Amino acid sequence: MRRKTPPEKKRLSYLKDRRDDYGENAKSSRKNLPRSKAFARRANRARESLALRAATGVPDEARAEAAELRLLGRRRRGKRKWAGAKLGEYVEWKLERRAGRENGEARRLEEALGRVRERLGRPDR
Repeated sequence: MRRKTPPEKKRLSYLKDRRDDYGENAKSSRKNLPRSKAFARRANRARESLALRAATGVPDEARAEAAELRLLGRRRRGKRKWAGAKLGEYVEWKLERRAGRENGEARRLEEALGRVRERLGRPDR
């Protein structure tokens, strides 16, 4: 296996690394992802225990059947994690936004944006 050159590493980093692009503080994801998974699990357990509580007491075939149908009738809640934006797209967006604020004085930023697009294999716009 051959070694990667620094430009290859940079290009792969731009294509594979991810950045948070859904608007929250980057550090808050560390707490919010487990918290939302816990909320979903708690809701599932509460709903299931409520359905099973109806089947307690004297064994009765009809009540057991009704509780089982209630359990299987609704889909369980789940938490999906979404991938953030690719690092290259994020850097490109950041540079475009910064260049837009410079009012025509953004030659240096345009050059940097050209380098990013070149690394991503995109033509200049």
